[in-house]
Amino acid sequence: MTRPLHARIDITPADALVDVPREITLRGFNGGERVTLTATLNHPDGSQWESHAVLTADADGTVAVGDTAPASGGWIVADATAPVWAMQRLRAPTRPAWSEGVAPLDVTLTATGQYGAQARGQYTLRFLAPGVTHRPVSEAGLSGTLYTPAGPGPHPAVLVLAGSGGGMHEQRAALYAAHGYSALALGYFKAPGRPDYIDDTPLEYFDTALRWMHERLAPQHGFVAVSGVSRGGELVLLLASHFPALVSAVVAYVPSAVVHGTLRAGHPDKPRDATAWTWRGEPLPNVWRDNPDADWHAFDHPPALGEPLRQAAAFHTPLRNAQAVARARIPVENIEGPVLLISGTDDGFWPSTLYSDQVADVLRQRKNGAPVEHWRGEGAGHAIGVPQLPATLIAKPHPVAGLLLDGGGTAQANARASAASWARVVDFLADAVQRSASSVAGRATAS
Repeated sequence: MTRPLHARIDITPADALVDVPREITLRGFNGGERVTLTATLNHPDGSQWESHAVLTADADGTVAVGDTAPASGGWIVADATAPVWAMQRLRAPTRPAWSEGVAPLDVTLTATGQYGAQARGQYTLRFLAPGVTHRPVSEAGLSGTLYTPAGPGPHPAVLVLAGSGGGMHEQRAALYAAHGYSALALGYFKAPGRPDYIDDTPLEYFDTALRWMHERLAPQHGFVAVSGVSRGGELVLLLASHFPALVSAVVAYVPSAVVHGTLRAGHPDKPRDATAWTWRGEPLPNVWRDNPDADWHAFDHPPALGEPLRQAAAFHTPLRNAQAVARARIPVENIEGPVLLISGTDDGFWPSTLYSDQVADVLRQRKNGAPVEHWRGEGAGHAIGVPQLPATLIAKPHPVAGLLLDGGGTAQANARASAASWARVVDFLADAVQRSASSVAGRATAS
């Protein structure tokens, strides 16, 4: 068999947002030739990533990566996003603070045929769309970054909240802005000017943020949604329940139906059932405190020494106590707007699918007709988020506690859930904005 002279890699689009799927085609090889595709990423945070797979060219010497299941390698399904989500980390970050940054990611592809032909290509995954601007926000005691879409506005708005790792979810905020929303990535701990731990975080802080967004951003149709992940998912349900007039819609990723203690995000000198949230100076009761049925064993003990800990089983135990659940239940029936719940059926952190079912059951009994949807990531774990990023770190140290935790799911299931749920989020928010516009128009007509 001769060595092909004109092998190449075609990538469309070569430069676009991270949530835009690519078409990747390897051309100019021999018919039936086995081609090794290698993808590499030198991340801005200093980490290095790589994936490999062996694919077989068709009779014309072409490999359409999105239509060809590899014969072997890091992924075995036909999926053009797999070269990225299947990447294994070769080197840990040297600049961890940049891991959640919005610098573009350049992915390099190398295709090597079994007869020696080689082709290279590169494409760029972006978080910032053209014209999107961002600036720090420290007004009114807030700590955040505001991402503003291109164009004069007014724009609908989204408050974006991180989970028990703290900090700010700027990548998600940037993507919301890319889709036309003024997005405030708000830090509430482990952020400039904020405490290092989640202990005794006042809901008044978020009330201030929501009012600031309504007043300073003057959003289109008065629309301000809240979006949060994990503890942030618990938090956005709390905010929409406590401040329903300020929250137009809710996107709750892998959330809880009940209030929890500080767990792994609290001060190390305090118990794990210490207060996470307060309101008007009083602690919000959490399901672990004074609960005789709470069993922390699975929270504390990995299956074997040195193995990652899958803690979800522990979270079922406090739910056995009806009185504790009643005290800690988030009063989601107060929420006025539409709600999208996103869960992973193999969540290793806590039972987000069970929690989401419980929340949805209550919300469906509301009399105002606002829709509620529970989107399930079948086989996915806790790490459902931004699409088309490396997804192989199923077990990783908790950002506050440092303990190695197993989030559940597989790289493939988590990657697919991230992409599909994000597409649903975009459509859900567009529908919610239209619902808000119709409500505003209805009130204007009635007056």
